[in-house]
Amino acid sequence: MEIRKVLFNNRGSGYPLAVVIALALVMIFSGVSEYFRLMIIASGVRDALQSAVIEAVNDNYSDVYHGVREGYSGGYQPLDSFFEESLNYGDIYDRLESVLGLSREGRYRLKRTHQGTIELKIWDLDVNIQNAPFASGDIATRRFKVDSSIMLEVPVSFAGKLLPPMRIKVKNSAGYTPKF
Repeated sequence: MEIRKVLFNNRGSGYPLAVVIALALVMIFSGVSEYFRLMIIASGVRDALQSAVIEAVNDNYSDVYHGVREGYSGGYQPLDSFFEESLNYGDIYDRLESVLGLSREGRYRLKRTHQGTIELKIWDLDVNIQNAPFASGDIATRRFKVDSSIMLEVPVSFAGKLLPPMRIKVKNSAGYTPKF
């Protein structure tokens, strides 16, 4: 009879279930935290790229609006009896290095943690400047535009293991259109 009481006693049987639920919640929280970390880094790189591209657009300001009163021409400079396209790509990598705190290692720009591990890696910057057409009368096509993209790689770890890195192409666009 005593053995039967011991075998069918349910006291304390909830502890293993509580431990399993707590561990599952910790794993879920870790996964969500890693996801948010990746999204915050990608958003920061996108914002820094946008800031650098906007600075490049502003570097072109004096040339883009050089012919404002002569028909809203884009980035052109007068040269004798005709106009020549004049564009300034700026140094977007230098701006990214200063904003994000990157260091150059080969063809990559890296940001390292205090422990020396790589936090993010960027490369393959592509900048495409679309000049406004010369003296266009169509308001929709008078936009000076800069499209850019860059590759971003961020190491991913979960539960103490290093997983394949997140690799994405970060794109953005900046420009301006004359108001009048």
